[in-house]
Amino acid sequence: MATQVFTDANFRSEVLDSKQPVLVDLWAEWCGPCRMVGPIVEKIAEEYAGRLKVGKLNVDENSEIPQQYGVQGIPTLILFKEGKDVQRIVGFQPEDKLKSRIDSFLAGSR
Repeated sequence: MATQVFTDANFRSEVLDSKQPVLVDLWAEWCGPCRMVGPIVEKIAEEYAGRLKVGKLNVDENSEIPQQYGVQGIPTLILFKEGKDVQRIVGFQPEDKLKSRIDSFLAGSR
């Protein structure tokens, strides 16, 4: 399962109303670190399928959500549980660090 595309328009239904925890990758085409974290996010979507919904939100095409959540730098990964922003990871992080943060988040959200 590949990552989903989140937008200002579908954010409520896909993220906030999701029964499953959600990882949102806020990114932009021109952002070098975003391009580095992109393949890692894709891999996470595959490996965590069924336990975590994973999607990307392009900040250049969707300005409402980044503004609403006070996102100041990208890439920003936000973990949502039951419609709440519960954890943020800002800037590039290696795969093992991201997975470790996600694993501890999922373990605590059971």
